[in-house]
Amino acid sequence: MPIRKKLPQSLENRDKYSVLLPTYNERENLPLIVWLLVKYFGESGYNYEIIVIDDGSPDGTLEVAEQLQKIYGEDKILLRPRAKKLGLGTAYIHGMKHATGNFIIIMDADLSHHPKFIPEFIEKQKEGNYDLVSGTRYQGNGGVYGWDLRRKLISRGANFLTQVLLRPGASDLTGSFRLYKKKVLESLVEHCVSKGYVFQMEMIIRARQLNYTIGEVPISFVDRVYGESKLGGNEIVSFAKGLLTLFATT
Repeated sequence: MPIRKKLPQSLENRDKYSVLLPTYNERENLPLIVWLLVKYFGESGYNYEIIVIDDGSPDGTLEVAEQLQKIYGEDKILLRPRAKKLGLGTAYIHGMKHATGNFIIIMDADLSHHPKFIPEFIEKQKEGNYDLVSGTRYQGNGGVYGWDLRRKLISRGANFLTQVLLRPGASDLTGSFRLYKKKVLESLVEHCVSKGYVFQMEMIIRARQLNYTIGEVPISFVDRVYGESKLGGNEIVSFAKGLLTLFATT
């Protein structure tokens, strides 16, 4: 049995972390990611909730989530489904409306983002009282595993172009593993106009504009274990358009 880290009572009462998990066809991955979240939050002692936002997955992801809710309890697993696929950015907005924590963690449900890094995110945030903490694949001992050359070139190229055009003050713009102060996330969402994968990039750019502080934690990104990547030609074109829009308006 892991030893649960004992935190000061005032800290446990004050801070709560709401994890937003947007899902679409993740029935194989969801039980594993939820188990890992429960494990690492339990070991670190931080208060948490997991909010599953399923966008009408035809593979039965919502039914799996309902079973997980029975196992771990309605206080820890909240289900906030939507009728159809409406985009990543709107999924976060939807989940945030139901979050009761004063901190929001966003991450992928496909096991690309390992929950073991979450305690490091929290420690980093407290260390500098950062407004947001972003996982980075491109600093320190961060890295990407399981991608073919095409995916690596797309990611590196997108990140390089963004750095050159927008000078965001963060090393990983296209990642989606982050911790936000809830009030900061609410403010950023009000200023963001993008949807889909461009949403993540714009959040960092707007944070810089609004003078929010950004901390970074090196992470290992591992390609999904089950299912297919959601990144396709349409997303790449959308990203390019979004990048040019931000360049012209920021």
